[in-house]
Amino acid sequence: MKGTKRGMSQLWQERAITPVTEIAVTGGAEALHAVKEGTRIAVRGTSKGRGFQGVVKRHGFLGLPKSHGTTHSHRAPGSIGATAPQRVIPGRKMAGRMGSARVTLKNLLVVSVDAAEGRLFVKGAVPGSKGSAVELLIRP
Repeated sequence: MKGTKRGMSQLWQERAITPVTEIAVTGGAEALHAVKEGTRIAVRGTSKGRGFQGVVKRHGFLGLPKSHGTTHSHRAPGSIGATAPQRVIPGRKMAGRMGSARVTLKNLLVVSVDAAEGRLFVKGAVPGSKGSAVELLIRP
């Protein structure tokens, strides 16, 4: 079943605030009648692109010390390999483009279903920005 991410909102209950994401179902709306509140589904989409990022943001590196003589390289990756191979080993985590990847979030809880309007509300975040296409994977 295919849909479009509409945006995020919150459900205010007696003692809890539940973050929800609204999804407008565009393809396979007839399957929406089979989905009940409390069902667990998987949502697949393309994550937001972050552009070219360094190793601190992209891979969670700690960077170099802020003192003890370090200048101009606090967010640098440090050494990228040993002298002996005289090359960089494949798979080395370096700076580069981040995001815009296909992501599947599993076990998202369906909070509310509006079959007449073709809307589905799931608990938590869904990959992508507002208006991006998502795929709903409903297991029987």
